[in-house]
Amino acid sequence: MFYHLLYPLHTQISFLNVFRYITFRTIYCSLTAFLICFLLGPWVIRKLTKMQVGQYIRQQGPESHFDKAGTPTMGGILIVFSVIITTLIWTDLSNYYIWIVLMVAVSYAVIGFIDDYLMQVKKQSKGLSVKSKFAMQTVIAVLAGFLCYISPEFDTHVTIPFFKNIKPDLGVFYIFFAALVIVGTSNAVNLTDGLDGLAIGPVLIASVTYMIFAYVGGHAKIAEYLQITYVKGGGEITVLCGALAGASLGFLWFNTYPAQIFMGDVGSLPLGAILGTVAVITKQEVLLVLVGGLFVIEALSVIFQVGFFKVTNGRRIFKMAPLHHHFELKGWPEPKVIVRFWIIAIALALISMSTLKIR
Repeated sequence: MFYHLLYPLHTQISFLNVFRYITFRTIYCSLTAFLICFLLGPWVIRKLTKMQVGQYIRQQGPESHFDKAGTPTMGGILIVFSVIITTLIWTDLSNYYIWIVLMVAVSYAVIGFIDDYLMQVKKQSKGLSVKSKFAMQTVIAVLAGFLCYISPEFDTHVTIPFFKNIKPDLGVFYIFFAALVIVGTSNAVNLTDGLDGLAIGPVLIASVTYMIFAYVGGHAKIAEYLQITYVKGGGEITVLCGALAGASLGFLWFNTYPAQIFMGDVGSLPLGAILGTVAVITKQEVLLVLVGGLFVIEALSVIFQVGFFKVTNGRRIFKMAPLHHHFELKGWPEPKVIVRFWIIAIALALISMSTLKIR
């Protein structure tokens, strides 16, 4: 909005030329998103508390979680609202890719909202069925992949980290590959959201990492120098990543231990989907496995635990899955688990950024 309203006036007011620059708009988009979450956070917490939208704690979980029961959840509404509003304010709204990401964000937020609403408001124990939720996620993700695919300048080659000459072209099958990335990331973030600030911290780290990828990949000269895929128009995704980073930081203010609010599925599902869609658009799809390595580890711990349990008739690999609960039951205090997992996420993000030069 500001880009369209203020930048055209730069010929009369030279200062307004700053709205041309992605870096300037990214900084202030991040700050705006942070302030929205920071200022609206207390009101949202009071509203959710009044509506008695409290977190349900399963009896099979660690005993240390029982006192979290009743903590307001569905706080992801605040994050998604902040991301959407600031994106509309600070980005170039003529950018095709921006609207794809926003479509995915809103759609997954609706899926998460329905699931949370059924469980937290209607007090249905399971919310949406797994099949229904997965089906809706898949339809939206395939649509997003298709919208990317039909863009005339979109490249259907898959970038392989550390290799500059290995770029398999999936052609029309890229649509389904993109859907896999989006759905997989969405559910991986959802599984990670189990401790105070555990999921939003790595989301913040990943969004900053993809902010860098979007900027360099959307800049023709830098992309050529780094020998990475140039994505025309992809640079504008930098501003959206800034919105996600700022909103995550603002939400973390209230979600940090001991949490005053939880994000719920209405937050975790769209946040993961946004990261997956951004990874597809910036042509750093496979690298998301490394950038979001913590999410991958958490998801795999559940898959391995369930598979091993079924194959061995009741035996377990971990004390409890996802993995963060395993360390809790080993005696790690919750803050220690959270911060150490954040450290892992930071390390993985730094390694992923090194792939820009190691090829």
